[in-house]
Amino acid sequence: MKVDLFDFDLPEERIALRPAEPRDTARLLVVRPDEGLADKVVRDLPSLLDPGDVLVFNDTKVIPAQLRGVRRRSEASAQVEATLHMRTGADRWLAFMRPGKRVAEGDRIHFGHDGSSCFLGQLDATVLEKRDGGEVLLGFDLSGAFLDEALHAVGHIPLPPYIASKRDDDARDLSDYQTIYAREEGAVAAPTAGLHFTPDLFAALDAKGIERRFVTLHVGAGTFLPVKADDTADHKMHAEKGYVSSQVADALNAAKARGNRIVCVGTTSLRLLESAARDDGTLGEWSGATDIFITPGYHFRIADALMTNFHLPRSTLFMLVSAFAGLETMRAAYQHAIRSGYRFYSYGDGSLLFRA
Repeated sequence: MKVDLFDFDLPEERIALRPAEPRDTARLLVVRPDEGLADKVVRDLPSLLDPGDVLVFNDTKVIPAQLRGVRRRSEASAQVEATLHMRTGADRWLAFMRPGKRVAEGDRIHFGHDGSSCFLGQLDATVLEKRDGGEVLLGFDLSGAFLDEALHAVGHIPLPPYIASKRDDDARDLSDYQTIYAREEGAVAAPTAGLHFTPDLFAALDAKGIERRFVTLHVGAGTFLPVKADDTADHKMHAEKGYVSSQVADALNAAKARGNRIVCVGTTSLRLLESAARDDGTLGEWSGATDIFITPGYHFRIADALMTNFHLPRSTLFMLVSAFAGLETMRAAYQHAIRSGYRFYSYGDGSLLFRA
């Protein structure tokens, strides 16, 4: 499909730079392809679901994966910035480097704040491979838990690009850009639909008899990469690692069998479940990397509904929601959201989509 089909005008002032406070007071646009649109708030979610329905959350935890450092090559040095996006070993990460032209294989890079050191030495890395699109493979001098601790000491929360272009990250982002149920470290970006949930909302969902299940997909920086191709067939998705336990798979199979709905909280949990789905529409234990790219025409096997934020024009995420609820339905929904003052992007308002 032509990428131009997924373009629309989004006024800059509609992009949120901070989340709603409290989180569950964010607005929620309900989209039912056969029934039209309804303006709600996130706190209304229990009233929109039935007892026995299952909400599926991504419990990945964002790490401080934005690193600023100095590239050292003999006597020459240059400022560089790396965004880690997939761990490939105890001491190795794939990363997007900016500016990519400043690094070459074999370069040594010292990461830290204003030349400060980490532990008794330094957080140093070597560029082991240089790939297309500014991607590199970094080999760190530290490994395992020692590397994890170093990243927490010198790294920054990797805010989404549009927000980062408007302001620096700060102490508030350490909590704002993390779900209340995050527990499995490894994400470079938050599963932002989950940012709307609060303990009070969980209690209300429990009282309604709505189940919660957790899967893990470590969201990579590739989720923010623009689609530069003219046709969706020419766009490459970067892989992300995920896991679905046998217990969760059994619970979701049981819910489908009894006629309840599977409601994915965020595109990441949806992409993971669709990657793990068997041909007969059931699930089993699954782990691995997925680069699934969902566009209109895709046949969904697991998800019945999707709670997600409002996405940017020409993004793979807008393509996914268009596949889920219908392109014309989503274009109309986004036009309504823009006219009605909904807030877009990672810290913005939410939508609840029912499958076309």
